[in-house]
Amino acid sequence: MASSHFPLVVFLTLLIFSPPPAAYSSLPFIVLHGIADECKSKGVKSFTDQLIAFSGSSGHCLEVGNGVWDSWFLPLEEQTNIVCEKVRWDLGPGRVYYSQFYSFPQNGNLIGRGVLEFCDGAPPVKNFISLAGPHAGTASVPLCGSGFLCIIADKLIKSEVYSDFVQEHLAPSGYLKLPNAISSYLENCQFLPKLNNEIPDRRNSTFKERFSSLEKLVLVMFDDDKVVIPRETSWFGYYPDGEFEPVLPPQETKLYIEDWIGLRKLDEAGRVHFVNVSGGHLGISESDMKTFIVPYLVDNKQRPSVSTSRRMLDGSPSNGWHSPV
Repeated sequence: MASSHFPLVVFLTLLIFSPPPAAYSSLPFIVLHGIADECKSKGVKSFTDQLIAFSGSSGHCLEVGNGVWDSWFLPLEEQTNIVCEKVRWDLGPGRVYYSQFYSFPQNGNLIGRGVLEFCDGAPPVKNFISLAGPHAGTASVPLCGSGFLCIIADKLIKSEVYSDFVQEHLAPSGYLKLPNAISSYLENCQFLPKLNNEIPDRRNSTFKERFSSLEKLVLVMFDDDKVVIPRETSWFGYYPDGEFEPVLPPQETKLYIEDWIGLRKLDEAGRVHFVNVSGGHLGISESDMKTFIVPYLVDNKQRPSVSTSRRMLDGSPSNGWHSPV
């Protein structure tokens, strides 16, 4: 890539569905872009094209609604339903089979997980690759910038974020998790508490079963990320309830310890890859793409061995990192 950095508030996920029984040396994929972006943007198109070129796999970006506007103002569950319907159509008899989702952060990552957990009738997902996703929430709504769209978004952001009106008209409000307002978050936030099985009397075993069925979960965190707060949310790390410090590593959160969605099950089976790369939000280099993404776009038998070491949140080497083999 001439430039390895994407727009400020773009968020990405890649979903890889299990293909039919025939042998594949490469695995088709779907890219889900994030907030304030669209499939036809230069950054997303370039990224998708490079994944195809590097891996030899077929894939495309799947648009949600009309792109930029809906990424900000269509509730996340509605965005998830749109993707669910498109995926089921693509995967119908005689149509293309996908094995992976690849997602840009915030919207894209959470929509991808929503399809994985909520979408009835979709084939099982093989691999899930996430770049800078707010999987445990974010303590700050993404910066929008200037222009008419941002004026509307900023007014909503400054409103009561857990009100029904804001939840129904501002997509990022669906994953805003304020540590000093956990009761309001659990009671009124309309998307992330459901996605993460956080509400004790509403936990859904199907969501956990589907999430823990992944063959590989790749969670990429950027060392200098200033968009998702804290950056460790990309690994399911987050603040303790009621506090803005310290940041708990994923293994010390209730979601992991009590295994609400099957993250612990996946991790203990060696199927979670916690990756940290240098750079700001989504500033991924070609070499890191080839090392940490492309290997999951080829069949297991074709997948190269990668020897590397990545630090975990506590600074210990390779404590949770697994090479993509």
